[in-house]
Amino acid sequence: MSSFGENTRLTIFGESHGEGIGAVLDGVPAGCRIDMDRVYAQMARRAPGKDKTATPRLEKDVPRVLSGMLDGVTTGAPIACLIENTNTRSGDYANLLEKPRPGHSDYTAFVKYGGNNDIRGGGHFSGRLTAPLVFAGAVLRQILETEGIKIAAHIESIGGVSDERFNPVCIGDELMERLSGSAFSLINTSVEEKMRAEVESARADGDSVGGVIECAVTGLPVGIGGPLFDGLEGQIAKAVFGIPAVKGVEFGAGFGSAKLRGSQNNDPFAVKDETVVTETNNCGGILGGISNGMPLVFRAAIKPTPSIAKEQKTVNLTSATDDLLAVRGRHDPCIVPRAVSVVEAAAAIAIFDLWC
Repeated sequence: MSSFGENTRLTIFGESHGEGIGAVLDGVPAGCRIDMDRVYAQMARRAPGKDKTATPRLEKDVPRVLSGMLDGVTTGAPIACLIENTNTRSGDYANLLEKPRPGHSDYTAFVKYGGNNDIRGGGHFSGRLTAPLVFAGAVLRQILETEGIKIAAHIESIGGVSDERFNPVCIGDELMERLSGSAFSLINTSVEEKMRAEVESARADGDSVGGVIECAVTGLPVGIGGPLFDGLEGQIAKAVFGIPAVKGVEFGAGFGSAKLRGSQNNDPFAVKDETVVTETNNCGGILGGISNGMPLVFRAAIKPTPSIAKEQKTVNLTSATDDLLAVRGRHDPCIVPRAVSVVEAAAAIAIFDLWC
């Protein structure tokens, strides 16, 4: 199933080189005003063809809302949007049905669907399917903002080049707004040139490079989420792992907490301005699967794009022999900058579902 959520249900449909892709968002309350210019701005942050770090495939990615909104206000009906695919070169993928790309879903999808899967551009497994996800997140985050909840992410690293991390106990609104509107989101903008050089080096080698995206949610009240399988971490992780290329998610100190003692990892409580806070935030704003009122901070590891021009070992599924593959077509040497808005959207969708 390509759906997520219990109280607000998102379903994503389409394939990378099909007629179009889109989303159906069910359970959004009526009477919420949505600024479509802000939705378009989020879509543009993810859209391809606008930066040297991305694929040259140029898609406008303008969503056409088919239902659920009237004069910019939600009606209570399912919100459906369609994004047309207008710039496809399907011939570049003709050989992938018999020679699967290492690191991609080609082989597993071939076996699962008996060779009937649409291989063009990765089909339903393509990163292109994150466009409708960003549309849904852009709608829901506007509603969350009316409750004082803000979401923003930045490029924590690309290859061996790193940005600063969020201050886990205090993240200002000005920084959140700047990051959530940036096409190359960085806390310390001076590292952008080094990151771009890292991407260009991989591209020149016919290769690709991955990285890490750090996301923060501020203004989240105490009490969102639940124990065991309704935990806030689990719901966010499930949404984030729906993004192709995500291979790891950690909250707060994450795997680093395994190296600490309890006295080091525990976040001491204090009272500030008549509010209970923690002096540190190793828990990432979540205790027992429930938000504790501190900034929610998590990181997502993004693998290098598997579609690369460098020759790789593979197999020929038709002849059942070893083979070689050099991928043709237009692909991202680094997906990380475009994925920032996608991670933000996934967080918005998960949090909105629990907040409802």
